[in-house]
Amino acid sequence: MDTLRPFTDATAVARYAEETPRKVPGYADLHRMAMLLLAERAPEMADILVYGAGGGLELKAFAEARPGWRFAGVDPSAEMLDLARDVLGPLGTRAELIQGYMDDAPQGPFDGAACLLTLHFLGREERLKALQAMRCRMKPGARLVVAHHSYPAGSDLPSWLARSVAFADTASHDLAKAAASAETMSSQLPILSSDDEEALLGRAGFCDIALFYAAFSFRGWVATV
Repeated sequence: MDTLRPFTDATAVARYAEETPRKVPGYADLHRMAMLLLAERAPEMADILVYGAGGGLELKAFAEARPGWRFAGVDPSAEMLDLARDVLGPLGTRAELIQGYMDDAPQGPFDGAACLLTLHFLGREERLKALQAMRCRMKPGARLVVAHHSYPAGSDLPSWLARSVAFADTASHDLAKAAASAETMSSQLPILSSDDEEALLGRAGFCDIALFYAAFSFRGWVATV
């Protein structure tokens, strides 16, 4: 599956800012929680790294809440970065947007990092490398916040994905259709269990790993360098 293709399609990109909050339970609250967790360790004037920054929605939420923060936003999709520029508007003067992957990110060191709705597109080893690359760009004691598709260890992934698909479909409430879509998603995305997620964060060198957000198939963790 070409996971980048939907983020280069003009129609999909145009719908992203409207559709994503509908698909992710508590989307705005997720951004606020991520900001607060980062702010516990980041100073008032901080440099924050955001991987998967295309779309700009979390950048905007962080920038509005913390006027002293500056950002480096990295994303492989030029189209999504264009959307981020539109979403940020005047706030964009505080954000450097870089097209590429984690290896293309500035070296920092950063006072915090966030990676939201991105890592479920990466296979286990690619994900580990991305996490390691984030960690080596962060200051000692800095916080990382991640959130993406995952599922409770020992449970059935398609069932959790089906609930998320049904949540996003506010029109039809077709559970059979949601289950079919979930089966396709589970075969195409390298989604890991919660135990595997925490183990990977540990392998990447993070400590104090804790779950802070869970909503059907979406889960979020905070970890410290």
